[in-house]
Amino acid sequence: MTLACAAALPVLVHAQDYPNRSIQFIVPTSAGTTGDQLARLLGPKLTQRWNVPVVVENKVGAGGSIGIEAGARANPDGYSFLFAATSFSTLPALRTKLPYDPVKSFVPVVMLGASPLVLIVANKVPAKTVREFVDYAKKQPAGSLNYASPGLGGVQHLTMELFMQEAGIKLLHVPYKSMAGALNDLAAGHVQAGVVVLQTALPLVQSGKMRALAVLSAERVAPLPQLPTMAEAGVPKVVSEAWFGVMAPAGTPASVLQKMNTEINQLLTLPDVKEALDKVGVDTAGGKPERLEALVASDLKMWTQVVKKANIAPE
Repeated sequence: MTLACAAALPVLVHAQDYPNRSIQFIVPTSAGTTGDQLARLLGPKLTQRWNVPVVVENKVGAGGSIGIEAGARANPDGYSFLFAATSFSTLPALRTKLPYDPVKSFVPVVMLGASPLVLIVANKVPAKTVREFVDYAKKQPAGSLNYASPGLGGVQHLTMELFMQEAGIKLLHVPYKSMAGALNDLAAGHVQAGVVVLQTALPLVQSGKMRALAVLSAERVAPLPQLPTMAEAGVPKVVSEAWFGVMAPAGTPASVLQKMNTEINQLLTLPDVKEALDKVGVDTAGGKPERLEALVASDLKMWTQVVKKANIAPE
C-alpha cells in the first residue's frame, strides 16, 4: 500500500503544480492559416490565466504530416499540444507509411470548431442547383468538365470525390498549389467547379464572381440562408467540413488533459473569442474530448472508403 501511494504521488504533485513552465502549441500549417490563428488567439488567453508563456511553433511541410509527427513525438508531459485540422484525418487515407498513428499516437483534448464547405461552380456553368449541375455533368463528354482544389489529398479534393461518387458523375481533378490559384481559374471559367470553405466563398458568391449551389454542413448557414444543404439538394451523404481541434501526444496525464479541456471550453465562451472565430468563419464547438475523438474516427473511415472507391493510389 505504501509503495502504491508513493508511486501515485508524482502524478498528484504534477497535477497540482501544472503548469509551471512554457507550453508549446504545434501548428502543422503556415502562419496566417485558420489553425495558426486559433493557436495565436488562445495562447495569450492561457498565458493570462496560467501565468506561463505559450509558444506557437509552425512546423510546415508534407501536407501537414511533419507538424503532426512533431506532435506525436513530443514529450507527453502536458507541455506540448497539436493544433490539428482536417488533414489529420485525410492524410492517413492517402499515405500508408506515415511516421505516426492518428489514433494510437494521440489523445483528443477538445474540438475547437468547424468551417462549413460550399459547392461552387463557375458562372459559365448553366446549372443553378445541384440537381441541374448533376444532370448537366452527365450530358457532357468524358473529361470535358473539371474541378479545382488547392492540392491532392486535402479536404476539398476528397470532398469533391465523395460528391461525384454519391451523384454518379465524373469530373477531372485539377490540383493547384494554393486556393487562390484555384479560385482565380474558377472565376475565369477555366475550371467548372470546386469545394471551398464558406468564409472564402462568401465574398466571391456575393460579388457574383461564381455561384454557390449548396452548403455541405448538416444545416443551412446564416450568411447564405437561401443556400440548401446537400441533403436538401438530394445528396444526403455528402456532409463535410473543415474542422479544428487540439490533440496531445499519447501518454499525457489525464489530469492535464482535463484541465486543458476545461480551460479551452471556458475560453470559447468569451465574447471576444467568439467574435474572432466568427471573423475567420469557424463555428464554435467545444465539449468533451470524446466529441473530437468520434469525429476523427468517422472521418478516417469515410475518407479511406472514398480514396479506395476513387482508386486513388496511396503514396
